[in-house]
Amino acid sequence: MPTRRPAADPAAARHRRLHKVLRERFGLKSLRPGQLEVIDRVMRGLSTLALLPTGAGKSLCYQLPAVLGGGLTLVVSPLIALMKDQCDALAELGIPAVQRHSGTSAAQRDEADAALGRTDALILFTTPEQLDDARFRERLVARGVNLLVVDEAHCISQWGHDFRPAFLALGGLREQLGRPAVLALTATATRAVVDDICGVLGIARAGVVGTGVYRENLHYRAEAHARAEDKRDRLVALVRETPGSGLVYVATVKAAEEVHAALHAAGEPAGLYHGRLGAKQRHAAQDAFMDGAVRVMVATNAFGLGVDKPDIRFVLHHQLPGGLDAYYQESGRAGRDGEPAECTLLFTDADRSVQQFFLSGRYPQAADFEAVRRVMGSRDGDRDEAALAQALDATGRPKRKLQVALALWEREGGTDPDWPVRMAEDYRRKAEADRASLEAMVAYAQSGRCRWQMLLAHFEPDEPHERCGTCDNCLRLARHALEAERDEAPAASGAEPAEPAAFVPGQRVRTRRHGLGEVVAADSLSVTVALGNGVQRSFLPQFVEPVRPRRRALAA
Repeated sequence: MPTRRPAADPAAARHRRLHKVLRERFGLKSLRPGQLEVIDRVMRGLSTLALLPTGAGKSLCYQLPAVLGGGLTLVVSPLIALMKDQCDALAELGIPAVQRHSGTSAAQRDEADAALGRTDALILFTTPEQLDDARFRERLVARGVNLLVVDEAHCISQWGHDFRPAFLALGGLREQLGRPAVLALTATATRAVVDDICGVLGIARAGVVGTGVYRENLHYRAEAHARAEDKRDRLVALVRETPGSGLVYVATVKAAEEVHAALHAAGEPAGLYHGRLGAKQRHAAQDAFMDGAVRVMVATNAFGLGVDKPDIRFVLHHQLPGGLDAYYQESGRAGRDGEPAECTLLFTDADRSVQQFFLSGRYPQAADFEAVRRVMGSRDGDRDEAALAQALDATGRPKRKLQVALALWEREGGTDPDWPVRMAEDYRRKAEADRASLEAMVAYAQSGRCRWQMLLAHFEPDEPHERCGTCDNCLRLARHALEAERDEAPAASGAEPAEPAAFVPGQRVRTRRHGLGEVVAADSLSVTVALGNGVQRSFLPQFVEPVRPRRRALAA
């Protein structure tokens, strides 16, 4: 009786083919952590949200399946500069790719439209705003989309720090395209942002894949300064003493220009990038930094998304960002090559008020939602873009807020008569969340806890996290521990030192130098205490004493 051959393993065959293409077309020997799981899901047609840290190789997660699977891969990205880089890199590999966005010429748009008329494999890069073009959408539907990729997917979320209203329409686009598999990519997402992304794009929670946000090569520290002048002097000194290329982030255009001038006066030529510069100036500044013509870039948060420069050795924040999401995203642009990099935050008490100013009036109000409801309700399905824009302008409400309200109206259909009030309430809660996020950023800056523990607790609140051992607070505690070990060595008699007391959050304690406080967190190595001035500091357990409740005197 002939022996039966074992059934072929489809996963093994798929992986062999995958690694063959990886070597032959991309010139790579192996995949990075997390890539294989994401690519395997995409090749099986499973919609996926990939949470991969900056520098983890998110682009390969759709480029490799595009080569293997053929057909059209539609990549929706907010990053025009990055799209150009990606197209150029793919062209060098012989992989067909085109781009269509506001920065492309008429000839490039014609090339993209012509490519859609063919049936060979193609990667098409575009922005969400381009997808408002009905004729463009019709061409996409006619061609058929194998994979819909949403890069920087946190921009979908109303709770994300880079919210873009046009991203909200992507859920409807996916339906129009016949529900192709979708791959959403981002480096940063809290639980609320993940819920938003999955909800808009129809990704099951089981489709969320992540490797965690921890990157051991990033060394964090924070420094408080009493005066703005002291902080600026310290920044100049840090730039001068830190080798390699670096980013200096500031919160305002005025601060960007002041820091830029201070660096030049100190003999440190630097680039300058902010939203008030013309497009030509911004592109020239970015090219000079990316090519290494200038070592340091001073920028507002207008610069950064999609910056693919692996050898950034330091990121300096001259002012507090609005929250830990933004801070991790911006500081995470350092060390993408895996080599050590420094992430330093310099701040004064005045920085909080700058962010509070940005928060005031950021979101649509009930009047904005009501204006959109009236305009759309009176149009009876008419979607003439020019007439709609004119009607919305006539309401006198702020244009940006109307864009957000319109995107939300079109996503929900506007059937609920209480929609304006409900949406305004959602944004009231969002404003409260933003204020809490700013306070968490302030707590991070002032805390004596491990910096990485605080960042990880923000993004992964249900997971235990060890100390990093490399941030300023961990190094300070290690130094103090050595000093304490030397100063409190057992006497010659051989007496053992007393065991430190166990501490729990909420417990009242007294520290030797700073007085009374309340325990925020404690482990065997340190006790983090909130002091009376709102600052958190971490101490070795032997330097913290429990405050015993006073006993009432017995009546005579």
